[in-house]
Amino acid sequence: MNIDLTGKNAIVCGATKGIGNATAMLLAKLGANVTMISRNESILSRIIRDLDTAKGQVHDYIAADFGKPEDLREKIQQKVQQPKVYHILVNNTGGPPAGLAIEAELHEYTAAFTNHLLCNQVLAQAVVDGMRASGYGRIINVISTSVKAPLKGLGVSNTIRAAVGNWAKTLSFELAPHGITVNNVLPGATGTDRLKQIIESKASKQNHSMEEVSKEMTDEIPMGRFATPQEIAYAIAFLSSEYASYITGINVPVDGGRTPNL
Repeated sequence: MNIDLTGKNAIVCGATKGIGNATAMLLAKLGANVTMISRNESILSRIIRDLDTAKGQVHDYIAADFGKPEDLREKIQQKVQQPKVYHILVNNTGGPPAGLAIEAELHEYTAAFTNHLLCNQVLAQAVVDGMRASGYGRIINVISTSVKAPLKGLGVSNTIRAAVGNWAKTLSFELAPHGITVNNVLPGATGTDRLKQIIESKASKQNHSMEEVSKEMTDEIPMGRFATPQEIAYAIAFLSSEYASYITGINVPVDGGRTPNL
C-alpha cells in the first residue's frame, strides 16, 4: 500500500510539537501541501523549513490562538478565499489540564469547549465547501481514548472529548453523501509534553517519583510502553488517504491495547 497525497492540501493543527508536528511532517513527506496552525509564529516560521518539498510541495502556516475562535475564523477564511481547496483537516489541540471534574471551575469547561469543539467547527465550516466541490474530504479529529472509557483525573478532558466525539459522528452522517469522511483518532499515552505534565501532576499528588508514575502507567499498557507521536501520525495518514474512502464515523484507538473495551 503506497499512500500518495501529492496534490492534496492539508491543515494540521497544533503543528509545532508532539502529534501535530509528527503529522505535519508525515503528510508533507507523503506529498501533501501542509498548512500548519499553532499560536507561536516564531516556531512555525522555523519548523516550516523542515517539511518535505521533494515533490514540489508548497507549505504555509497560520498563527492563531484557539482561545479566540473568531480570530481563527478570519484567518482561515483568508486562506480559502485565495481560493484554496483543503482536502484534509486534522483537528488537534493540546488537552485541558488534569484535575477532578467536580473541582473544575466553569471557565475551565468553557475554555476547553472553545479550544476544541468551537474551533473544530470553525475550521470544518471553512473547508467543507471546497471538499464537496473536489469530491474528496478527510476530517480527522485527534481526541482521546477517554471517549470510550473516561480516564481518572482528567475530568474536563473526558467531558469535552466526548462532546467532540459526538460532534464528529454527527458530521459523518451529514457529510458522507459528499464523499467526505469524518473520523477520530484516539491516542493512548504518547510521548509528548502533555504526557510529561500528566506524569508530573500525578507524581506531585501521589508523592511518588516521575519514574514510579511512568512505570505504573506503562504497566497498564499491554504493549508495555508509551506511543511515539509518529505512531499516531501513521493512523492519521491512513485515514487521510484514498484507502480510507469507505471508513467514516469511527473511533480509532492507537493505545497499545490499553482501552478495556472494543
